[in-house]
Amino acid sequence: MDQEIRNAIFREVAREPFALALGMELKELESGFSAVELSYDPATMNNLFARAHGGAIFALIDEAFETVCQSGGEVTVALNVSVNFVASPKSGARLRAEAREVSGSRRTAGYQIQVCDGEGELIAVCQALAYRTGKPLPFL
Repeated sequence: MDQEIRNAIFREVAREPFALALGMELKELESGFSAVELSYDPATMNNLFARAHGGAIFALIDEAFETVCQSGGEVTVALNVSVNFVASPKSGARLRAEAREVSGSRRTAGYQIQVCDGEGELIAVCQALAYRTGKPLPFL
């Protein structure tokens, strides 16, 4: 992976308002692979059943998807995201989303994303499809 692109994505995620609001951290980034983590805080991330809100888990998935998609250096946007929620994380769990590119062409790419807790328990799985615009990343 181009080091300039890698550094730029790390820099942008570190100051991205949404990632900051949820405490998401980009941990790993390589061509076709991304890992993003957050700590599940029930005080701000619970739903009305006192369980992890699906939106919080989806946000983590989307951040991993966003970063892995940009690893090629061009603006890439979501076309479709399908999530299966498998388990609810325990209070205070450190969640990690790992996104991997599994197929790609000049204009589209497919990704598999998994969220696990710190003990390796599967929380959610996702299949996602992205569109490559061909435009360079504006923050390079």
